[in-house]
Amino acid sequence: MDRITVVGAGHVGATAAQRIAERELAREIVLVDIVEGLPQGKGLDLTESGPVEGFDARVAGAQSYEATAGSGIYVVTAGLARKPGMSRDDLVTKNAQIVRGIAAEIGARSPDAIVIMVTNPLDVMAYVAKEVTGFPRERVIGMAGVLDTARFRTFISMELDVSVEDVQALVLGGHGDSMVPLVSTVSVGGIPLTELLPSDRIEALVGRTRKGGGEIVGLLKTGSAYYAPSAAAVQMVESIVRDKKRVLPCAAWLEGEYGLEGLFLGVPCKLGRSGLERIFEVRLTDDEREALHASAKEVRETMRLVQL
Repeated sequence: MDRITVVGAGHVGATAAQRIAERELAREIVLVDIVEGLPQGKGLDLTESGPVEGFDARVAGAQSYEATAGSGIYVVTAGLARKPGMSRDDLVTKNAQIVRGIAAEIGARSPDAIVIMVTNPLDVMAYVAKEVTGFPRERVIGMAGVLDTARFRTFISMELDVSVEDVQALVLGGHGDSMVPLVSTVSVGGIPLTELLPSDRIEALVGRTRKGGGEIVGLLKTGSAYYAPSAAAVQMVESIVRDKKRVLPCAAWLEGEYGLEGLFLGVPCKLGRSGLERIFEVRLTDDEREALHASAKEVRETMRLVQL
């Protein structure tokens, strides 16, 4: 791909730009931020690491969106970060204003682009981006379940002292406290998790996963997670750029899947060159389906706070 734009040169955005450059997913990465000199300085610093890391991608910083024209993918990370005691819902009004402006620029500069939303609360911010750009659902996708699933897999691997590579899991639903880790799908080296851990330990891991972002915010005190979120977003970018057709849990606009429609929610998605290529519907237990619909209800309540 010739050009990928990352909107927001903070920790998540800059780290995402670094990962995209190091994997050479585009010839040029444009890093956009409203702070004068910040994206230019980080972009130059990243580009200068190319001879050491062995990549030829260039990272250019900009304050305006003119330099982003023709980008194939936009990774949107700009917005206010969570602070201790702040819920994702607290962010909605201000970040909706920010994302509305970004989406208008994307639609005008790159009408064929794919948008990967990272800004929180991302289920609702993806909705804002879709409405403002007018893009079809295949080209607006939220980064949620990839991160949440990575956290779930991490905690399981730590509990059992096994490689994360052998832990398979799936987390659906909204990106927040109402997310739905599907315990029924979890396996370790092909062995169901329920055969390896008692129910109380599994429930503790589910609870920690739901609070995973808040745990990091509480530890950092002055910021939020960025290594894992940027890695999750770039895994989505790579699947699209390389047409890998990975099946990843992402926030997608539902049109009847799982008995839900008219909102973004985390579901298993196939990502390829055209963006969202398919949504897979997995069989849920009664409790899981109830939890997924409860999560959808929370997303809808947050959507009502947004005026478009």
